[in-house]
Amino acid sequence: MNTEKAMYEAVWREIDRRAPELWELALRLHANPELGYEEHKAARWLADVLEREGFQVERGLASIPTAFRARHPAASPGARVAILAEYDALPELGHACGHNLIAAGAIGAALGLAVVKPHLPGELLIIGTPAEEGGGGKIRLIEAGVLRGIDAAYMFHPASETVVDRGSLAITEVEIAFRGVAAHASSQPDRGVNALDAVIQTFVALNALRQHMRDGARVHGIITDGGQKPNIVPEHAAARFYVRAADNGYRDQLLAALERCAQGAALATGAELDFHTVGHAYKAMRSSHALADALTTHLVELGEPPVSPTGGLGSTDMGDVSWEVPSLHPYVRITEEAVPGHSRAFAEASCSDGGRRGMLVAAKALAALTVDLWADPGLMERVREEFVR
Repeated sequence: MNTEKAMYEAVWREIDRRAPELWELALRLHANPELGYEEHKAARWLADVLEREGFQVERGLASIPTAFRARHPAASPGARVAILAEYDALPELGHACGHNLIAAGAIGAALGLAVVKPHLPGELLIIGTPAEEGGGGKIRLIEAGVLRGIDAAYMFHPASETVVDRGSLAITEVEIAFRGVAAHASSQPDRGVNALDAVIQTFVALNALRQHMRDGARVHGIITDGGQKPNIVPEHAAARFYVRAADNGYRDQLLAALERCAQGAALATGAELDFHTVGHAYKAMRSSHALADALTTHLVELGEPPVSPTGGLGSTDMGDVSWEVPSLHPYVRITEEAVPGHSRAFAEASCSDGGRRGMLVAAKALAALTVDLWADPGLMERVREEFVR
């Protein structure tokens, strides 16, 4: 194998040869959805495949039972590349974000690369990252030092369109709770302090704020506690919000603005406010343009040219990864029509013929990008220089 082109073709042939077993794995994951940090079957199945193929597998990575790291044994000085796998599902909807395809595609890329890895310098890691859907699994791995020393990290995400150089929104999850005074809502309402009114006033103030938000920013929430019965003035009420923005700093500004809305509601109603962050807080994605350009070349060659994005942005803990190491989080099309993520229709697409095709395209493209990083030191140098700027 004297040329990169020959290596791409060898990798792609191996992925095609493995396609039936990769698709069986994707369908098995789809049929057995597991929530974040509960992905025991998924983590075991993925790690088993890699271990059977000669990878050195560390299970229970960073004291997380459903995280793992697999190393190809043919490691040598050169670029240390990590392909990340996600495999958690959504409550009730299952794999309505297509993480079964992400996981099987990462395995496909790994098995394809195993054919050429002995002929190339560098190191190949497959890292199983649980609980992307609000659990921040990658952040826990970062804090444990799992990404230390890695030169590039990437994965793919299924979507309704193929977009390579796309960011994500920084996000913080907030819970707002108010404590009032219970009273009979009909005979003695004057003796009560209505905590639900404070929640409602927070939403009203937030809606007035929306006119002054930057394009693309999002603050959206639900009422999680609105009281017990209509004839009792609610003494406790609560809401949960996601605060999102295209950069980390503006996300923090919106967080402070939401707190002011809640403080005003507390002042107006007399209720006591408890404002605190809960759950996940993800950073905005910082994509590597050098990696994106290289991946685009392969997607075009594979018949899946990227397009300009038409929809809005979501949030992912891959954003946090991108501030630690040069990273990429491309989207690859699995549907012919625009299907919203986190929907039952997208769950169906994630086990469709389109899902199979998109998974294999993504596996081949990510594998070819990895070959580039090993075979072309100049590309790795450009990636590093861009990251430190």
